[in-house]
Amino acid sequence: MNNNARLSLSKDKIKVLLLEGVHRCGIDLFKENGYSNIEYLSGSLEHEELIKKIKDVHIIGIRSRTLLTEDVLQHAEKLIAIGCFSIGTNQVDLISAKKKGIPVFNAPFSNTRSVAELVVSEAILLLRKIPEKNYAAHKGEWLKDASSSFEARGKVIGIIGYGHIGSQVSILAENYGMNVIYYDIEKKLNLGNAHPSSSLEELLKASDIVTLHVPETELSKNLIAKKEIALMKKGAALINASRGSVVNLDDLADALRKKLLSGAAIDVFTVEPTSNKERFESVLQNFSNVILTPHIGGSTAEAQASIAVEVSEKLIKYSNVGSTLGATNFVEVSLTPNVNKQRYLHIHKNKPGILNKITKVFTTKKLNIASQYLQTDPYIGYVILDIDGKVDSKEIMKELKSIRGTIKTRVLY
Repeated sequence: MNNNARLSLSKDKIKVLLLEGVHRCGIDLFKENGYSNIEYLSGSLEHEELIKKIKDVHIIGIRSRTLLTEDVLQHAEKLIAIGCFSIGTNQVDLISAKKKGIPVFNAPFSNTRSVAELVVSEAILLLRKIPEKNYAAHKGEWLKDASSSFEARGKVIGIIGYGHIGSQVSILAENYGMNVIYYDIEKKLNLGNAHPSSSLEELLKASDIVTLHVPETELSKNLIAKKEIALMKKGAALINASRGSVVNLDDLADALRKKLLSGAAIDVFTVEPTSNKERFESVLQNFSNVILTPHIGGSTAEAQASIAVEVSEKLIKYSNVGSTLGATNFVEVSLTPNVNKQRYLHIHKNKPGILNKITKVFTTKKLNIASQYLQTDPYIGYVILDIDGKVDSKEIMKELKSIRGTIKTRVLY
């Protein structure tokens, strides 16, 4: 049987909007799976233009510049899924998306290697005082001096956040002969010869290089500020490729002016330009011993291709079969196609009695429910039903939508 013909909305009518220059691998994957109604833009959209565009979009893919706020999502009348082609999802109001029955997918591991390589490279550059020497050479000055340059071998790198990226940094740094210590709020199994620190304070006092790999949360906001910097070794260096809110840049600038630290490398900022045409400003721009990069930790061709494939696969699988595996704001259900049945999805508020009403829509018509999947969280319930026999899907959908507490419902095939 032609699966595409049995979809409630044929794939050529499912509108996909990909913003911010998502890698072409993502477009190719959508096309290979029969999706042809694709709009691709190399940049982000201004707020009003985004609101206008999102009204008719079924699937949207973004990177880090596009903000899908509650206000924007209120205008997303047809949206069924969001793809964040990035590690994080802080650019999306996840609660608002959930309340509208929209799962959000991302690629939490695909650029791990790229970020880790940048961090270790920056650690070596800072130890060798390359930023200052490079700055001087551009001005015609010749700073040939070994007194303040050091090998990575034998130095202590302190990793705050020992997750996928932090542990990769650990492996690469150890291969350079560095002594690795780490601190994480959760107990983590160390790799190689890395050792856990009992506290953040202990790590800061012991490290020659401190690098941050933590998510953006209330706990991590201003994690490194004046008090924490004061605990660091005099002459140590700081690297942040996690989230801009994690380091207080004013306090960092003050420490650099006082020569408490030897340098820093910052890839993320609390306020970042929305396009390459917008001017970038930072309190750290006048320091010759600071490496400033435009949020490019994961910006390698390999990482972007891997992210595009991973996120596109998740979006396509959700659109095709209803699988929410890998969603960051949604209950997770792993599903495979069931081409000999009709499949209905129902997203609803998690209130007593709704599942019974959904089931009755089918049983009162003497239809056999071949399989049923249900997952709930405190706010929503997600139920998938595979139905035997020939069914009038229009009548079924009308009844499902009329159930009090329904957020979103679809018939897939």
